[in-house]
Amino acid sequence: MRRKHNIRPTQNTQKSKVILYLYQPILSSIKNIKSKIHMQQSLEFLTAEESAQVDAALLTSKDKFSTRLAIYSLRCLKQIAEETGLAPEEIPSEQITTWIQKDENIKEHLDVDANFESFFTRLVISSLRPLKEVSQEFGVPLQDLTVQQVVKWYEKEGIQ
Repeated sequence: MRRKHNIRPTQNTQKSKVILYLYQPILSSIKNIKSKIHMQQSLEFLTAEESAQVDAALLTSKDKFSTRLAIYSLRCLKQIAEETGLAPEEIPSEQITTWIQKDENIKEHLDVDANFESFFTRLVISSLRPLKEVSQEFGVPLQDLTVQQVVKWYEKEGIQ
């Protein structure tokens, strides 16, 4: 036979206050962790979904870096192409540098100087070669490539 506990409402209220008091540091820690995760994601050049696709791919660390760079470069090139009316393959390095200078995500979180702009411009331009190969392999224009196609191509290249 089970015993029924007669807990008065005041006891419940007191217990709730004690529980909240005891868990407050834990709740505070969770909030801090969430804000750090949000800050880390805002520092990322890829969306959470794009990062998840790259992380799920069977790639080496080096290939994951190259894949992430190619995806970010593709996004930049698509946006520059949209603004200028040029095909992504025809965009001059000066316009890429200007784009990098205007990218709020970069300006907000990184100390950007002329050396960084030049370095990052070269990285974006170097991504054109593999992006052109992905485009040819899938038979679609570069500006129509998807993240999934880029990841699959890097996976295939990594196996070879």
